[in-house]
Amino acid sequence: MYKSPQIKKGLFYVGVNDRTKHLFESLWPLPKGVSYNSYLLEDDKVVLFDTVDICYSDIYLSKIKSVIGEKPIDYLVISHMEPDHSGSIKWLLSMYPNLKIIGNNYTCEMLKGFYGIIDNVQIIKDKEELSIGDNTLRFITTPMIHWPETMMTFLVQSKTLITGDAFGTFGTLDGGVIDSQLNPDWYYEEMIRYYANIVGKYGSAVQTAYKKLSDIEIECICSTHGPVWTEKENISRVVSLTDKLSKYETDNGLVIAYGSIYGNTEQIAEIIASSAANNGIKNIVLHNVSKSHESYILRDIFKYKGLIIGSPTYNNGLFPPIENLLIGIESRGIKNHLFGYYGSFSWADATIKKFTEFTSKMKFDIVADPFKMKQSPDETVVEQAINLGKLMAERLNSTNY
Repeated sequence: MYKSPQIKKGLFYVGVNDRTKHLFESLWPLPKGVSYNSYLLEDDKVVLFDTVDICYSDIYLSKIKSVIGEKPIDYLVISHMEPDHSGSIKWLLSMYPNLKIIGNNYTCEMLKGFYGIIDNVQIIKDKEELSIGDNTLRFITTPMIHWPETMMTFLVQSKTLITGDAFGTFGTLDGGVIDSQLNPDWYYEEMIRYYANIVGKYGSAVQTAYKKLSDIEIECICSTHGPVWTEKENISRVVSLTDKLSKYETDNGLVIAYGSIYGNTEQIAEIIASSAANNGIKNIVLHNVSKSHESYILRDIFKYKGLIIGSPTYNNGLFPPIENLLIGIESRGIKNHLFGYYGSFSWADATIKKFTEFTSKMKFDIVADPFKMKQSPDETVVEQAINLGKLMAERLNSTNY
């Protein structure tokens, strides 16, 4: 008979995989799906950590019962109230009416607002502890990762941290659940994309959480999305990667994002990239914003120090996908980048003004004066593009990493 995977003594994985959803939060592509992770701790008391999307409630219940049979669940600890994790709460209460829900003040407000739940709720404070037998749970509030009610639970005896969306990744868990059972390499790249898309705005909140966790020895990380991290090397890498992303620290490389209606603005992007490569930059990524989803462009911007954006004039403004990208960059407060930009037009340029307004809001270091192209590349524009690539490469090569 199937039994849900055991992570630590008494701690089981009861999450589910979603291979049908196309867009996470109706925004971000899921080419390899996503997991909704939930954990069950069996001790003198039975504790469930988070639930799953309501679409998977039947599968979810069967996994819970594979561990505890007909035993009741005593507590539900809510790390995060977003409906991909809280969606089964009301249904779960119909199965286990004596269940007590544990959360903070914000959690309680959202329980009432989303589901009309006001009874059997236990409000906890930061660093409050609960003994359930051999295990002690320590609750750690970590607001704004990436909602105000987010919190973590540290299982003191097993040194296990239930983290909510922190350290999450896109992608389903195909077979293995624990890092030692799978090849984690692909998940690291998806962790960067997940962070850039979902958590990227809240770097300061992540750093505050890290300070709270600094005196805790962690031997297992259980996120609500992606693998369970148990191997020392992987835990170190996951923690270091998120720390780096939240500080807006980057690697040596260049992202060139461009919009091009008839190919002329794209030609300039190619010339800039070639010039940067000729001057020693190996990590170069070009994104045609009409084809590359913003999700992947933001991921690469979080990865690499250099950023160059080019746009044609459209309706007396920027090309709409470029405008959307700038909004995404600005709303995440991305900083510590070397930046360059250029525009193109057929009869009246509007790009340079718009780009200049954008740069005035951002903490970017401009590597060269912007330039603009009328209709198609001429010799002057080509030289300006070569120079932009060269100057960007020189700055990147002179930066200490």
